Amino acid sequence: MSKAWGRDLLHTTAFRMSMGYTLLVTLAVGLTLASTYLLTQRIIRGNTDLIIDTELNSLENQYVRRGLPGVTREINVRIDSWGRIGAVYMLASPTFDRLAGNVTNWPFDGAPAERWSEFRIESIESGPRSVHPVRAAVRRLPNGDWLLVGTDMSQDRRYSRTFRTATLWGIGLSVLVAAVAGFAFSFRLTRRVSDVTDTCVRIMAGELGHRLPVGGASDEFDALAVSVNRVLDRLEEQTRTLRATFDSVAHDLRAPLHRLRARMDAALRLPGLEPAVREPVEASLKEVDRLQRTLATLLQIALAESGAPLAAVVPVDLSELAGELVELFEPVAREQGQTLAGRTDPGVTVEGNRQLLAQLITNLVENALKFAPAGGRIEVDVHRRDGLARLIVSDNGPGMALAERMRAGQPFVRVGHRAGGDGGGLGLSLVSAIARLHRAELRLESNEPGLRAVVDFPLAAGQAVLSRSMSA
Repeated sequence: MSKAWGRDLLHTTAFRMSMGYTLLVTLAVGLTLASTYLLTQRIIRGNTDLIIDTELNSLENQYVRRGLPGVTREINVRIDSWGRIGAVYMLASPTFDRLAGNVTNWPFDGAPAERWSEFRIESIESGPRSVHPVRAAVRRLPNGDWLLVGTDMSQDRRYSRTFRTATLWGIGLSVLVAAVAGFAFSFRLTRRVSDVTDTCVRIMAGELGHRLPVGGASDEFDALAVSVNRVLDRLEEQTRTLRATFDSVAHDLRAPLHRLRARMDAALRLPGLEPAVREPVEASLKEVDRLQRTLATLLQIALAESGAPLAAVVPVDLSELAGELVELFEPVAREQGQTLAGRTDPGVTVEGNRQLLAQLITNLVENALKFAPAGGRIEVDVHRRDGLARLIVSDNGPGMALAERMRAGQPFVRVGHRAGGDGGGLGLSLVSAIARLHRAELRLESNEPGLRAVVDFPLAAGQAVLSRSMSA
């Protein structure tokens, strides 16, 4: 369950938004740190070049004032005493032979083509020899000698590596913090939405006493929950009023209809009743019977649609119940020249009201028997399918067009070839209402030819676990 919930979290809008913000934060932090790194490198290199250029100008001025001996003496002084750390000096002849400085050999093949050059050299300072990266500039003196001034970049390179590592760590930590914060945000948001969704599902299943959770944070979710709960309180009050009205109407209508029927029965039993009187009374009696059935069906639909929880909910063996009803209606089908058969998986169990489920199957079978032609075939199937209990009642009658199937579950709707029957158009409406009361769904499909009524019920708890283990 946790893995499935985790997969659902990955597909939520909250998760995608949080990952989008994480990406934006990562880009912002990355651009900021990268810009800082590049700008710092540029400043360091600019300062280095400024120092080198300043020293070259100073040594050239020394040459103008004191000639070549003055330049040589100045280079030696800077190397031995107060010269800057990492300074590189070399005075070379026109043929690039070393005259002075702390570099053993001329580092280029001839004169460098660019103003600024980088290379690696060996120092001749006291101690072990070592190779250093150097950035330098070269000037040619008026007598043809070459003057090279540079800076050992080893320390700058170490600083750059440290700075680069710190930048990468900063970007990585920023990504991690942003990702954790985004995941926590999406997790919290998804949990709140999931709680609201679960409560709505339970309310739609008939548990009208449930309300949306209020977390106490006084945020927009709490404001939404409070508003929706007020609406639910109002709807529950209206439902109670409507149910009381239906009960009152049912009581007020049933008693007069019962008395009217009793009087008609008594009139029909009178001796010597003339045919001219008997026939209208018998016709009126049939209309009263039909009115009573319509009233009873409407009350059942109203009860199912009111959202009232199911009474007497027990595990019901749908296979056994369908088999019993097939056996009950088989003589009726045989008398009409039809074939009624049942194909069921054993032990397909759902949770619900057995009487209402029997009414559902009865209505579907009676509907099929009514419209299947003589010699036609009606099948009642119960199977486990995709973790559901699937009930199918099919016939090879005239069927319905797609547009008609979409309207067939509405009260008093009689469509297509089936509009010619003597029913009130409430059979499928009652089936649809009972299905919703059991958290099931009625679908009408073409049987090519005929009609297929498909109802998918949630399996009972133990059956659902068994179905998942079998599918795995």
